[in-house]
Amino acid sequence: MLWSLLKILVFVAIIALLAFGAGLLMETAGGVQITVAGTEYTLGALQSVIALGVLVFGVWLFLKLLSLLVATLHFLNGDETALSRYWDKGRERKGYQALADGLMALASGEGRLALAKAARAEKYLQKPDLTDLLVAQAAEMSGDTRKAAEAYKRLLSNQPTRFVGVRGIMKQKLSEGDTETALQLAEKALALRPKHEEVQDTLLRLQAQAEDWAGARKTLSTKLKTGTLPRDVFKRRDAVLALSASKGILDEGATVEQQEQAIEANRLSPDLVPAAAMAARAYIAKGKKRPAARLLKKTWESQPHPDLAHAFAEIEPEESAAERVKRFDQLARLKPQDDETRLMMAELNIVAEDFPEARRWLNDLAERAPDARGLTLMAAIERGEGAGDKVVQGWLAKALTSPRGPQWVCDSCNHIHAEWAPVCEHCASFDTLSWKRPETPEVASLAAAHMLPLIIGAPEEKVSEAVEEAEVLESSQEPVSEAQEQIKEPN
Repeated sequence: MLWSLLKILVFVAIIALLAFGAGLLMETAGGVQITVAGTEYTLGALQSVIALGVLVFGVWLFLKLLSLLVATLHFLNGDETALSRYWDKGRERKGYQALADGLMALASGEGRLALAKAARAEKYLQKPDLTDLLVAQAAEMSGDTRKAAEAYKRLLSNQPTRFVGVRGIMKQKLSEGDTETALQLAEKALALRPKHEEVQDTLLRLQAQAEDWAGARKTLSTKLKTGTLPRDVFKRRDAVLALSASKGILDEGATVEQQEQAIEANRLSPDLVPAAAMAARAYIAKGKKRPAARLLKKTWESQPHPDLAHAFAEIEPEESAAERVKRFDQLARLKPQDDETRLMMAELNIVAEDFPEARRWLNDLAERAPDARGLTLMAAIERGEGAGDKVVQGWLAKALTSPRGPQWVCDSCNHIHAEWAPVCEHCASFDTLSWKRPETPEVASLAAAHMLPLIIGAPEEKVSEAVEEAEVLESSQEPVSEAQEQIKEPN
């Protein structure tokens, strides 16, 4: 309504200005004298302006007719498209200008303007292979997903633009959460463009989410063949996929194929902890204890890990505590200064009731890098050596409110996982889990706070005394966390 009113006002203003100018010209004295064939013509000021306008129009019309004549001559000489090109030249110029304006608007983030320019370009050019993509992207930017889907579907009908249409619909399905349809579209897109890295990564991630390990390994091989993945990374990720395919190895119905896949995963990436543990268990199931011990030692030398220690213990499940300490000394000698080695040997010596040796292994670990596991071991050592209840309770209180130590953490989103998985459960990234301490220290939960009285065997109002007792044992630590402050406040 306002726009229509504005146009009317502008039109009236232009008419008024023209009438005012014509009045001034009529009142102006003088003019132009033209002599033609001995005849003299005198034009007034207004007539001179009108004659100039007619002359300009005449020249423009002459040039147009001359261009038409040239196009006609070309047509008569056998150029069948000469006349159609002549008539379409103006439309193409307007269409390409609208297309350029639409691309600029799209790059500037102006979705509505880009959509309007795309519609104008579509009207003048009549070339869907050029305008449909602009229409689809402009519609997506402006939030019109239905119009975008229609444009992508039109792109499917044309072979040169088919890949663009499949990829566009795939991305729409991903944003809608329809991963099953997106997986099928990703497979079609990869068949059309096997070297497209984004489609390769999307398909690999979707196959891993759907636990299609065979398909994921095939896609990974495609990435290697097309040069979008280094060979060392390929070996690591292929091992991850082989390991994932053998996850049911400990089930009663585990097949020989699953056991072989676990062994293959360890062969492809010997430093992959879950693969080593799984392969060792596969060897143990076959009665091959020496190969199991050998590969566990090799991986332990690369990265000590509790899962490796558990698998190493399964090699001789019936041995005594003293025999286990002696056998595990083979692992300890590989990385004697590593924190995991020291914690492992401390645990084994506690079970064997050799508390001085357990303290020697633990040494200053509880003070240098305190976590729930190390502090709990200190409580067990103190109890075994006959320390008083307050000392033991202090260590347990600190253990309950301390970080849990190294865990499986996603490198992409820092999400903490209870156990290793090929795909992050939080951000769906593939092969991003690393065994490390979380960057942000964990904070004890309120549930842990309520468990403290049960552990230390005292009323809740005396819990703070136990925590203070534990803090005295480690004066170099930073101030207590927010959760510990909550524990100290009596209810």
